[in-house]
This record gives sequence, structure tokens and C-alpha cells, in this order.
Amino acid sequence: MFEQIKHNMETISGIEIFPILSLLIFFFFFVGLGFWVFSYKKDKIEEMSQIPLVDGCSLTSKDK
Repeated sequence: MFEQIKHNMETISGIEIFPILSLLIFFFFFVGLGFWVFSYKKDKIEEMSQIPLVDGCSLTSKDK
């Protein structure tokens, strides 16, 4: 069965670009995600980390 799929894929012209495109999408997604994580504001992360500990009220900068 794999041989049939492999043979069909070899007959399609231009198919060799798809693995390269999928690798580039994967790479740039995780580079962008890493950039977003490391550039996120520390005070916002601290505020969000306190959300599970707050009982029914919103946590603002004046509540700290």
C-alpha cells in the first residue's frame, strides 16, 4: 500500500516543495511563539499567575 502512495506521489510534478513548506511553517510558527513568550510583559504574567488565587474579584494593579 505504501508503494502505491509513494509511486503516485512521485508522478505529481512540483510535489517536492510541500515538505519544505511544511517545515518552514512549523519552524516560523515556533520561532514566532518563542518570540511572543519571551517578549511578554512580566507584570502581565504575574497578574495572570494570581488569577487562580483570587476569589471572585478582578485583580488590578491597585489591588496588589
